[in-house]
Amino acid sequence: MHQPRIVRIPIVPLGVVNSHLVVGDQGCVLVDTGVPGSHRKIEQALKGLGRSLDDVRLIIVTHAHMDHAGSAARLRQLSGAPIVAHEGDLPYYQQRKPMTFCATGWVSRMFFRTGVIVRPYEPFTPDILLTDGQVLDLSPYGVAGRARSTPGHTAGSMSVELDSGHAMVGDLLASGVLLGGLVRTQHARRPPFEDDPKAVAQQLQRLVADGMHTFHLGHGGPLPAGEVQRHAGWLGRQRPGRMYHAVATCRCDEAPADGSVH
Repeated sequence: MHQPRIVRIPIVPLGVVNSHLVVGDQGCVLVDTGVPGSHRKIEQALKGLGRSLDDVRLIIVTHAHMDHAGSAARLRQLSGAPIVAHEGDLPYYQQRKPMTFCATGWVSRMFFRTGVIVRPYEPFTPDILLTDGQVLDLSPYGVAGRARSTPGHTAGSMSVELDSGHAMVGDLLASGVLLGGLVRTQHARRPPFEDDPKAVAQQLQRLVADGMHTFHLGHGGPLPAGEVQRHAGWLGRQRPGRMYHAVATCRCDEAPADGSVH
């Protein structure tokens, strides 16, 4: 099996929001699906590679935030590919529970108040639901690598680790000023929201120790292992940010027990 090609799909320009295609000899694995309506950009990217949605063999959603899971249901319908995700974020994928957001700074708090991040998307149930400690071998889908749980950004966050040493880690970290952009693109930073910085630091250190040398991000990137290691060392000393409840995304019959802002 040849080393796969990794193609970044800019859902929002300048690396502000990214999806990634892992292109193997026998098909493609899509990592993250962008905001609602992103299926057109992903289909266009596939066409540029001489491929189509029929070549997508698996859809991996790294976590339940709308800029990563927003088009998952639509892309499954169009491609026929199964969705894999982690059970820790299942209530949010199904839109039956309001998601929480731990802001990492004042910009994040202002961003939350715009309501953009709590925009609802078409609910779905993953076809393959991983549990803690479970590893999904990607070779049956034409890619030499694996997907596994890497909690910390959210409880159900997961990453893709390729045998080539490339990792797609969703929002375990970000880069660039105001995410992506043109300035300090090789400098790691916290994403706008992050549940448990110490858990994220542990996962990043484990990925580096396991031989991952290039990290592909949902916002900005890619970053080399040395910069990831530096960030992880700093991150392990940080505290969780202020928590917000995204009541607007809950499609339950009953209101959540606690809809307040902490």
